[in-house]
Amino acid sequence: MKKVIALCIALLLVLPLVGCCATEENISVMATFYPVYVLAENVLNGVEGVTLSSMTPPTTGCLHDYQLLTSDMKALAKAQALLVNGAGMESFLPDLESQFPGLTVIDCSQGVELMAEQDDDEHGHDDHGEYNAHIWLDPQNAVQMVKNLRNGLTALLPDHAEQISANTESCITRLEALDAELREAITALPQKQIVTFHEAFPYFAKAYGLEVVAVVTLEPDEPVSPRMLKQIIQRVKDAGNPPLFSEPQYENTALRTIAQETGAKVYELDPLVTGDGSLTAYEDTMRKNLATLAEALGAE
Repeated sequence: MKKVIALCIALLLVLPLVGCCATEENISVMATFYPVYVLAENVLNGVEGVTLSSMTPPTTGCLHDYQLLTSDMKALAKAQALLVNGAGMESFLPDLESQFPGLTVIDCSQGVELMAEQDDDEHGHDDHGEYNAHIWLDPQNAVQMVKNLRNGLTALLPDHAEQISANTESCITRLEALDAELREAITALPQKQIVTFHEAFPYFAKAYGLEVVAVVTLEPDEPVSPRMLKQIIQRVKDAGNPPLFSEPQYENTALRTIAQETGAKVYELDPLVTGDGSLTAYEDTMRKNLATLAEALGAE
């Protein structure tokens, strides 16, 4: 009987410890959307006991005016940390933080030099944020984003600090090499003017000396008025009909009209908001964009 009692006492002492360990080792980390997820995937690669997921499906695209779903709220209720792009991309964030005060929010835009949103007067509305949030499309910004992820995740997961640090350094090395590759190749291109579908590429253009002659629409799902379309067509003509760049995630009816009116050719640049989620997805997409730019801007 004494042995039975001793065994029961031992079990009562051990079970709380088992539960505690399970809680500590099963950490749920959520990224708001695809580019943040891809960078976080590299930082957390091989870290055991951590589940990384994307709050939105990898086909969602940018989070312009995204409305949180009931499924998002249920998932966030179980998460320990939320990784956000920042710079105004997640317009729902203030409400979210008030509803989940215990949720750790890691802002990837910290320390990134932000660019002002395009003057809304050109597009006839004033409902956009103060800054352009497409920061990840400059690899040097992606380096800073990865550092922010490292800092936040190390604080959340101190026992995995060494692996997180090693993953971060490996990722930064690849991003730095990609940046050098892009810089050398784009600098050598004889043409530098481009027209983009929506305002996704100002950071990329600034990083590599490209000039965005015109932006068709600030938001990919907003209609282009006849007046605005006429202005863009004239701007493209005045610039000598530089190449037009659509995006694979969005319909490009306006761009086709501009092409028909100007004779400018249409190519495709990927803003890296959807994809297969592989560890090398960032570099793969950027190198595909480089090939496109070389084709579009390479001829005298």
